[in-house]
This record gives sequence, structure tokens and C-alpha cells, in this order.
Amino acid sequence: MTGYSPADLAARLARGLLSFPVTHFHDDLSFDENGYREHIERLGRYRVAGLFAAGGTGEFFSLSGAEVDTVLRAAVATAPPGTPVVAPAGYGTATAVELARAAERAGADGVLLFPPYLTETEQEGLAAHVTAVCRATSLGVVVYNRANARYSAETVERLAVDCPNLVGFKDGAGDLEQLTRIRARLRDRLTYIGGQPTAELFALPYLQLGVSTYSSAIFNFAPRFALDFYAAVRAGKRETVLDLLEDFVIPYTELRDRRRGHAVSIVKAGLRVTGHPAGPVRPPLVDLDAAERTRLTELLQRVAE
Repeated sequence: MTGYSPADLAARLARGLLSFPVTHFHDDLSFDENGYREHIERLGRYRVAGLFAAGGTGEFFSLSGAEVDTVLRAAVATAPPGTPVVAPAGYGTATAVELARAAERAGADGVLLFPPYLTETEQEGLAAHVTAVCRATSLGVVVYNRANARYSAETVERLAVDCPNLVGFKDGAGDLEQLTRIRARLRDRLTYIGGQPTAELFALPYLQLGVSTYSSAIFNFAPRFALDFYAAVRAGKRETVLDLLEDFVIPYTELRDRRRGHAVSIVKAGLRVTGHPAGPVRPPLVDLDAAERTRLTELLQRVAE
């Protein structure tokens, strides 16, 4: 554990690109801890602001609670010194509370709170869900705004008052009006994180709203490209960013969107193409087919490192 207070964690995450590593599996779909640790070590040669273990790109939805703990502990043990490690929590409130407490025991520096499993609910219920998790841990908590967990500005404002260790708002919804309302109310109370699949696509407009960082799945297989892209965004080099979007990111997302669930599958395919295989995805996801892998190989020649 690197010893980040919630406030320190929020400040650190806001200052750079965020790593969301895939979770490695053997062919029988069991966790490949050695492969995962090697991946964390390889990515650790590049400077990032935080590492989110077993997140969405890490197939959190396919892991058991015990596996989440194993993956998290491997990340904590292997991450570069000083790099904060953020753990996942989610599903029902009771399970999310257990995962948050386990994350603290495992040495994590923060918690990313996923939407509650399946259930549609009112803002009052979402607020109770977040509050229970925040009160269960001393770690800084980042809420993930997407799917059935869309937080209104009023709810986020109330949570920010009631939960001092609520430090971040990760947006996976892409609703600029919603984010603008939240940003106007809370200003710099929270760190704002871009969290759409292939968040690079949203980086320029989101920066204008104070979203200074985002989760980069591309960083898994093209870390130098991902960091150069982020640097161009932060430096306001719009033409450079637009060129990179046109040349690689947009064609990549078009391939990603050919089939459902490929936001994760295409990342593992990218690792295989670049010589760092991470194994298959777990059901219910499916891997890229041969034609899709061929197209990805062609695209990756544009960002070869």
C-alpha cells in the first residue's frame, strides 16, 4: 500500500493517464497470475497516475470475489513504487461493501464503485448504495456513472457532503449535459475521469469540462501511443489529436463496434498481435474472429512501438 489519503489519491489520479490492465487467463479460463504480473511489470516502465486492477477492462464482471482479491493482491505486489492501485467493488450493496473492505485489507489505495447489479433504482437508492460503501472503508472512492447508475447533480452534491472519502466521478455515460451540471455544482470537489470504452475518443471535449484524465484500454498494447495521445490532449494540440483519431483511434473503434462486448476482447487481441498474449476472454464475452484479428493487425502497424 502506498499510503494515499483520499485527498492525495484524488490529486494523484487527476495528474496523468490511468492504466486499466486486462486480467490474464489460461486457456482453461483460470487466472494466469504469472502472466498478469509480467504485464503489470511491463506497463510499469511507463509513468501513469494510477492502476485500476480488475476493472471493466480487467473483466471484473467475470471474476469471483476470491479471484478479485487474488488479482488485486498481485497488482499491489507488482505495481511500481508510488503508483496507487485502485480496486473494484460492485454488484449488490452488501457485496460491494465486502469488496471495499477486502480491498483495504489487500493494500489497495482506493475503490472504483461499479453500478449495482442489474437493478434499476431511484436516486435515493443510488445514494444509499454509495454511502454504504464509502462508510465501509477509509479509502478514497470513485463512483462509476454508467448503465443503471446515472447520478444527478443533486445526488452527487449530497454524496460529496455526506461522504468525505468520495473523491472521484468516472463517467461512462457520455452525457455532456449531465456532466456539465455536476461540474458546475461541485467544481473541484471531485476528480473527474473519462470512462467510456476507448476514452481517447472523448478526451478533447471532456478536457474542457475539467476531465483531466481517463482510463486507457489502448495503454495495454500500445503504451507509448496512449501516453503520446494523452500528452497531446493535455497540451491542447488539437490537430495532432485529430490526426491520431483519424489515423488509428476511430478505425479501431469501428472494428470494436462490429460485435457486442468487443471493448474488452479487442484489447486482448491487441496484446496477442503485439506479442504479449493475455489469454482468452471469459464468457459471456467472445474473442475476435480471424478476419477481425487481421484487420486489427493492419491497424496496429500504424502505432507499432
